[in-house]
Amino acid sequence: MDYTIRQIAKLAGISTRTLRYYDEIGLLKPAGMTEAGYRLYKQAEVDRLQQILFYRELGIGLERIREILNKTSFDEVRALKQHREQLLEQRQRLDLLIANVEKTLANKEGSMEMTDREKFEGFKRKMIDDNEQTYGQEIREKYGDQAVNTSNAKLQQMSEAEWKDLKTLEQELASRLSEAFQTGDPAGELAQQAAEMHKQWLMHYWTSYSSEAHAGLADLYVADERFTAYYDRDQPGTAAFLREAIHIFTGVQH
Repeated sequence: MDYTIRQIAKLAGISTRTLRYYDEIGLLKPAGMTEAGYRLYKQAEVDRLQQILFYRELGIGLERIREILNKTSFDEVRALKQHREQLLEQRQRLDLLIANVEKTLANKEGSMEMTDREKFEGFKRKMIDDNEQTYGQEIREKYGDQAVNTSNAKLQQMSEAEWKDLKTLEQELASRLSEAFQTGDPAGELAQQAAEMHKQWLMHYWTSYSSEAHAGLADLYVADERFTAYYDRDQPGTAAFLREAIHIFTGVQH
């Protein structure tokens, strides 16, 4: 069956504006045009749009989705199996959070006891799983399985106080980095304070520190669009600014 842009937008639950944007960036081209000049979509485009929406649901950026789908080696069946596995992992994370809420309710109602560590198990597990899903492959390739597994274990074993310190530090780091970015000087006092705070943040995850590893991670913030999108979400250019500040802080230039 053939669809106009309005028909496929309604079918997929997205806007025609989104479809036009997908066309502009080469992510989803229509099969052709009607005599009246409207975009026309066929079965192949319907299937490709489904894949796009699956990847978007999993938090993958549009540029990365285009790279994946445009590969000659792309296997739709294999991709669907991967989607299923990742969605099941998401469901497991939600189940863990739901169980955590239920235990907390039972604790508040006096029907069971709950340790302070247990109160944060679901949040820490979700953070680990989210990081694995989004960045796991790249981080494991860069630092190795043992280093990543050790980091995950350290996070999972955090006490309530350590967890709260981490969350506070993340907020302070974001604020200081934003202030530093406004100065435009990665070597300035505020930027170097942000780099120091970034080191402190890393040490909540890493068991040991090296300037080279710190600088290497900063490079990844610019090289990988997902890291860049995270740091640039409020102020474009922040990822590159942070990388330069960390390079100055560590004395390591790549």
